[in-house]
Amino acid sequence: MIAPAFKKYVSLARCSMQNTLAYRLSFILNFLASFIGLIAMYCLWQAIYTGQDQLSGFTWSQMQAYLLVTFFVNSMLSYYSESSITSKIIDGSVMMDLLRPIQFQKARLAETLGSCVLEGLLSCILIGLAAIFTFGISLPHDAGTLLLFAFSIVSSILLKFSIVYLSALLCFWTTSSFGIYWARTSITNLLSGALVPLAFFPGWLQSTAMVLPFQGIVNTPVTIGLGMTAGTDALQLIAIQWVWIVLLWLLGKWMWSRAVRQITIHGG
Repeated sequence: MIAPAFKKYVSLARCSMQNTLAYRLSFILNFLASFIGLIAMYCLWQAIYTGQDQLSGFTWSQMQAYLLVTFFVNSMLSYYSESSITSKIIDGSVMMDLLRPIQFQKARLAETLGSCVLEGLLSCILIGLAAIFTFGISLPHDAGTLLLFAFSIVSSILLKFSIVYLSALLCFWTTSSFGIYWARTSITNLLSGALVPLAFFPGWLQSTAMVLPFQGIVNTPVTIGLGMTAGTDALQLIAIQWVWIVLLWLLGKWMWSRAVRQITIHGG
């Protein structure tokens, strides 16, 4: 039986899924745009690997898997989910949440996870189609690696939500979310390894990226999934993910307590 305090957040997750289905054309178009980006990245790296057996420790088969897993991780919390948070702040509907017996941060997490279910299903379908036409994909086969990989994927979703939530709260001090979104996306894609694996970075930048939370979004699940990190090292990377999840969650609570002071109703 679901506890009453938890049941209301489950209801929010279900409502989020229903809203996603209600606007399914917009959702699918946004998703297909990301998939086209995946195809472009695939063609780019295919050209780079022409005549090369290995680059920075990555074989071509590993790079193909890297691209697919990166797409899956990023699509699990897309712009569609992110905009649902920022729009509440920009249009003022956040006021309704202040009147409800729910915590704003937990409510947004519930809604995000609700959308993630549909985003995850569509991602699996598109990745499956991509895998049919792609050969030499290297994915984990043993149960232990698969378990660690799955747990790191869940952790990366929570970590990305924490970063997205913090950037969304900045909208309390701005009149638009687009600049914040593009800045957050650029920084996250670069330092998480979504654009280029961290192994390709110069030493100083790779070391810097590894101590920041962004690498836990893509680099950690991908390197675990490809078997490039295993055992104790894999557990350490997952532990780092959760340290950042807790810290960013607490930072989000503190920032929310400051952000609500920026709310203005009818000029008052």
